Amino acid sequence: MGSTSSTLLKIPNVEELVQETGFSPAHIIRLYDRFKVLDKEGRGHLCPKDFGAIKELAMNPIRDRIISAFFSPGKETVDFYTFVKIMAHFRPVDKDRPKDPNSPEPINSRSNKLKFAFQLYDQDKDGKISRDELLKVLRDMLGMQVTEEQLESIADRTIQEADLDRDDAISFEEFRKSLEKVNIDHKMSIRFLR
Repeated sequence: MGSTSSTLLKIPNVEELVQETGFSPAHIIRLYDRFKVLDKEGRGHLCPKDFGAIKELAMNPIRDRIISAFFSPGKETVDFYTFVKIMAHFRPVDKDRPKDPNSPEPINSRSNKLKFAFQLYDQDKDGKISRDELLKVLRDMLGMQVTEEQLESIADRTIQEADLDRDDAISFEEFRKSLEKVNIDHKMSIRFLR
């Protein structure tokens, strides 16, 4: 118990992190320990290359997009506080947690998980997923498993089905609507945090 308390004392704004993210103090400590392992040089921040040490991420075909989601435009480092807030997107939804109508929407809500996923596609941050952006993700994910012609067909069909306003791109609202029946909590949750 003593080591848990002393670790929590080392973490700045821990109460705020618990409140904002819904992580328990034990989860925050686990994330802190993981952050320290990734921060091999003890700088107090991570840069994109530090994420290369995550073996699960190394095998992900869209790892570069996932890693870039941790960094604000123009920033090359991420501190622990920001790291935890981004990891909160992957926290399973706590169905037993009482909903306070005066509180902001939880970071790990369905809507926020979808916004996070949307930004992995919308690389130019214009609020739309273009055919080219979709094709880049499909190439990353499917690579040599399918032909370029098949990739283009998948992209065209996806845009045709999701693009309700017929502007040849997918807005966030169209993205959200196209994924209504998908269990995003299951697909975007890291269970080791339970």
